[in-house]
Amino acid sequence: MAKLGLFEDPEVGLSPVLASNIDIAYSVAYGLGQFLWGMSADRFGPRRVVLGGLFLSSSIAVIMGLSSTVILFGIFFFIQGLCQSTGWAPLTKNMGFWFSSRERGRVMGYWCTSYAFGGMVASPFAGYVAYSVFDDWRWAFFSGAAVLFLICIPFYFLQRDRPGDVGLEEIEEYHDEPMAVVDGRAAPGEEKEGSWELIGKVFRSPPVLVMAAVYFLLKPARYAILFWGPVIASQRLTSDSFALAATIPAAFEVAGLLAPIAIGFVSDKLFQTRRFPACVLSLLLLSIVLLLFGPLTSSGSSVGMLVAFFLIGFFLYGPDSMVSATAAVDFGTKKGAGSAAGFINGWGSFGQILGVALPGYLMGWFPGTDTTVVLFYGFSAAALVTCLLLIPLWNRLPPTGRVRSGEGGVGNR
Repeated sequence: MAKLGLFEDPEVGLSPVLASNIDIAYSVAYGLGQFLWGMSADRFGPRRVVLGGLFLSSSIAVIMGLSSTVILFGIFFFIQGLCQSTGWAPLTKNMGFWFSSRERGRVMGYWCTSYAFGGMVASPFAGYVAYSVFDDWRWAFFSGAAVLFLICIPFYFLQRDRPGDVGLEEIEEYHDEPMAVVDGRAAPGEEKEGSWELIGKVFRSPPVLVMAAVYFLLKPARYAILFWGPVIASQRLTSDSFALAATIPAAFEVAGLLAPIAIGFVSDKLFQTRRFPACVLSLLLLSIVLLLFGPLTSSGSSVGMLVAFFLIGFFLYGPDSMVSATAAVDFGTKKGAGSAAGFINGWGSFGQILGVALPGYLMGWFPGTDTTVVLFYGFSAAALVTCLLLIPLWNRLPPTGRVRSGEGGVGNR
């Protein structure tokens, strides 16, 4: 949201290429942070990691709003990337301790609407405060910082890492379910949470490796829309209203509220906790919609733009949430969920570098040329490749540990 005003501010001198370089700095830091904080959550618990990130992220946002030079934006946005990356992997692990496999698809689906809802309300909110209330791009940073700081308060009082912290039994015991393990040759009690041995097993797990590759290819499309959606809409709309251009990409986030719930329900009920069939089908449809982005928006009408962003969001957010959260917990297990989610999201964040960089680079390299359609053709091809990568995992379920002689149980699935 700040980009819209920053590009018009001669005091800053920000160009699309420089903006892409700053976004790259953020994405590199975010990717590195995912690896670091995911492992830290497994070793030290999510609470410490997330609380520190919440406070530091809001503080850095205030500093960014006070800045006026491109190099400072680059430095502080890099630090912001490290702060923001404390959220996803640790909180994914946190959820893994409170919900079991049979309910995880639906519950995680509801929970994954958080980042879609955040994006949906953040852009209009920041745009309204910055341009309608104060007429100053700096308030795009200040408004977000204020909201994030307020979130620290309920998190501190209400969040707990695991059921045992409040005297409850393990979720598998409560539901009478077998305990999932990373290595099917191991018994549940043999894998020590937070150990380097377990973290190494998570990083070598074939499903985790495939999901990391899938997320690397999938995340550029989402972040191109998140970081450049208002700019893309502004270029293709017949209207020159910044407010309209800022609002239309919210359709992408509205779809993100529905898709994780739908795919979670389908994976739990229709596919019996198999996570990948629904992902494959959704990614195939995403590839088709991305390919048709040009024709859907060629008239410059706001309706066509809304439909295009909504369909892309619906078919993207479902597999995005499944790969980055639900399946990461399933195959990393709750003991290694932080490392699994951090590994998958870390590689996805390196992929997002393409999403945040390419729109600005293409605009700078080919001024006056419609580069958006070509960009979305590339995203369409990437979505198709992710389908092919996940098809071999169609029936894959996480192992539940070896069954000793004379014992009952599910055994390796």
